[in-house]
Amino acid sequence: MLDVSDDVRAEIGDEEADRLLAGDNAPGAYDCTSCRTPGNSDQERTSTVLFVGQETAVLAFAHATCVPSQVVPVSEEQLAGAVRSITAEESSPYGAEPPPAQHAPAAHAYSAPPPQQAVLGVTSGVVLVGGEQRPALVVEPTGPITRPGATGHGDDFLALLTEQGFLPVVDLGRPPVAIPGWSVLLAMGQLHAVLMPQAGGGSPVAWWQAHSPMPLSEGWRSAVGRSQQVLVYAAAAGTIGTQPREDQLRAALDRAAARGALVGASMPLAGT
Repeated sequence: MLDVSDDVRAEIGDEEADRLLAGDNAPGAYDCTSCRTPGNSDQERTSTVLFVGQETAVLAFAHATCVPSQVVPVSEEQLAGAVRSITAEESSPYGAEPPPAQHAPAAHAYSAPPPQQAVLGVTSGVVLVGGEQRPALVVEPTGPITRPGATGHGDDFLALLTEQGFLPVVDLGRPPVAIPGWSVLLAMGQLHAVLMPQAGGGSPVAWWQAHSPMPLSEGWRSAVGRSQQVLVYAAAAGTIGTQPREDQLRAALDRAAARGALVGASMPLAGT
């Protein structure tokens, strides 16, 4: 019950793709590379996901309900651990399923900033929305974000996002609306990027990209496995701050919403 996309087929070749579809190299039981929960290719539809580095490719498997079959470009360093896990008994020339991500609480990941330039900090957490535990990302710059070409020193961060389709959040009891073309890229059970559509069409581009893959808690991954949606909230610099616990993160979000200083959007996983 494997799905092999045309992109994956082009990378691994028709012969290997046909062997997978015939069941010769089917994984049987596996851990989903997206949500990290168990799956079985003999009992449920399963996507083949090919992680491609500069010199190495690793074939992994995911629930078809989590992500479609696709090719995911990653750095060679990200694949190193997965390649080391390959044993002599494995028959696939494209490697082994990537090892599970380490479980971690809500965490921060920042891009490397040029001098005196604000960058986007991203915090992951599970928030209670409408009585349901939902996976969320909270985006907050390290300083004011001005509109490109502006000469002043104001903060246009929320205005720029509103122009992209984000809407003000006034009640965290309801999930924010979805905006077309935006998605959240998870790979190997870790957060890699928030993607946005290009103005002229074509493949999405990274609006935010982790400097290194960001670990996600087991609770976060379980929540995204249930909903297939990520709630992305954004606030101006200094609004949320560093919150060591998810209940404190939710309280900070409530305060920001009450002040009209929070915008949000719901996003699917990349490729779904």
